[in-house]
Amino acid sequence: MRLIPKDEGFFDLFDGLADRMVKSSTVLSELFNEPTRLDFFVGKIKELEHEADELTHEIMLRLDRSFVTPLDREDIHSLATHLDNVVDLIDGTARRAAMFHVTDRREPAKQLAGVLVKASESIKEAVHKVRQPTEVARIGRLLKQLEEEGDAIYTSAVGDLFKGSPDPLEVIKWKELYDNLEHAIDVCDDVLNVLESVSIKNS
Repeated sequence: MRLIPKDEGFFDLFDGLADRMVKSSTVLSELFNEPTRLDFFVGKIKELEHEADELTHEIMLRLDRSFVTPLDREDIHSLATHLDNVVDLIDGTARRAAMFHVTDRREPAKQLAGVLVKASESIKEAVHKVRQPTEVARIGRLLKQLEEEGDAIYTSAVGDLFKGSPDPLEVIKWKELYDNLEHAIDVCDDVLNVLESVSIKNS
């Protein structure tokens, strides 16, 4: 009989972090679809980033206080950090869009943001099913496809920036935004790698 119960509250906190990731990626997608409301969307993402930071802080506090945890301590720390990193990248991308005073809609940015939303939703599902390694593996295969889709959009988009005689400032601005979007999708894959490892160890 287990005399000291495991603190299972970590799973609710992970779900909360994944939820903030989905919400912030969705708002970022709205930003690139409707840049005339740039300031509103940037502010909303910043609120979600603060909420994610608070959840991450709570996870770390619980980690310090808990004698017995439902997952290995290093796995809890790694998963929380990786989830928070995605939200930070989304926030950073939104802030760069504000710094660059983005006013025009560009199809590749909309497409990359859309892939990021799908990747975030996949991560949220995998977090919720972390104790089901078969399901997490299935989601991992889907995320690989999304990553490949994002890479293809990114490669084409950057190539198009340098066609003809482009405005150098526009090239610099959009190249950095595309870089950030593509990087956020890649980090989603890193999160899934952590989840796959955790699910296998705890199945």
